[in-house]
Amino acid sequence: MSRFEDYGRPRRVDGGLRARSTRGAIGQSWWSRRFVDVLESFALGTRLTRGRSYARAGQVLALTVAPGVVSAQVQGSRPRPYQARIELRRYGDAVWRRIENTLAGQALYSARLLAGDLPPELEEVFVAAGAPLFPAGVDELAMSCSCPDAAVPCKHLAATCYLLAEEFDTDPFQILHWRGRDRAALLRQLRLARGGGDGAPSVDGAPSVDGAPSVDGAASAGAPFVETGSPSTDSDTPPVTSRVGAGPALAGLSEPVAASDAGFWRAPVPLPDREPVLSARADLLLRQLGAPSPVIGGPGLATVLGRAYRRFAEPAPADD
Repeated sequence: MSRFEDYGRPRRVDGGLRARSTRGAIGQSWWSRRFVDVLESFALGTRLTRGRSYARAGQVLALTVAPGVVSAQVQGSRPRPYQARIELRRYGDAVWRRIENTLAGQALYSARLLAGDLPPELEEVFVAAGAPLFPAGVDELAMSCSCPDAAVPCKHLAATCYLLAEEFDTDPFQILHWRGRDRAALLRQLRLARGGGDGAPSVDGAPSVDGAPSVDGAASAGAPFVETGSPSTDSDTPPVTSRVGAGPALAGLSEPVAASDAGFWRAPVPLPDREPVLSARADLLLRQLGAPSPVIGGPGLATVLGRAYRRFAEPAPADD
C-alpha cells in the first residue's frame, strides 16, 4: 500500500486562493487569531507548517462558509483536487435570540457590529448564553478530507483553516455565519430588538405612525393634528387645526419622574474586566516546531527544553 508521502510535491495552481500573509503568523484581528490559536493548540507539528505553505502557495481553489460547515477544494499532488470539510455546531434560533437580546441591550455592541467590527466582549456574550463562539477543542470540529492521509487535520485541512482565518479578517461576520446567523439576519434582529425596525413596538404599546409613537393611541395615518387659536363661537364652524408646532409631540405626556432615570447610566450587561484569552501550555511553540535535527540533539533535546519551558512558566516562590 502506498503512503501519502509517496505522491510527491503538489501540482502548481494558477488563480488559487493565496494567503495575504507571506511570513510569520496568519491572522491579524483578535477574532482570527483566536481561531488560529485554537487550531495551533492541537500541536500537530509539521502538518500545520505544510498547511501554511499550501495556503501561501495558492493551493486552495475554493472556500465556502455556510451555517455549520466550511468546505474547500485543495489541489495536492493528484490531478483531482481534494475535498476538505470542517463542520462546527450550528446554533438554533432560541440560542441566537438570547445572544441578540444581550447584544441589543448594549448600544456599544450594536454600534460596533453595525460598523462591521466584532467587540472583544462578544466572546463573553456567547459564553454567557451557553454557546461558545470558538471551539474549545478538536473534538468540537468534525473534519474530513478526501486525501490519503489518515491524520486529522491533514495539511489540506490546515491550509483551509489558515485561509478561513484570513477570511475572518476580511469579514468577521463569517464567524457568526458559520455558527448559524448571517450578517443581514443578525443586524435585522438587532434593529428589531432595539425598537428601530418595521413592526417594532412603540411607546406604551401604542401603534406607531411613520416610525414615531402615537399620542394616547389616537393617531391615525398621517401626522397628528393639534387645535390652535380660539374656538369659534359658531357651532357650525369647525375649529382651526394645524400640523405645525410641538403640541402633537407633547400632548398627553406627564411630568418626568426623577426616579425613572436612576439606572440610565448603568450598563444592562456588565463588561468584562479584561479581554478573554486562550490558555495554552508553556511549551506550545516547542511542540509546534517538532523534533530537532539529530545534529543538535534530536528528540532528547526537545524533552530537555520542554522541561525547561515548563519550569520557566512556574510562578516565582513567595518571599518568606
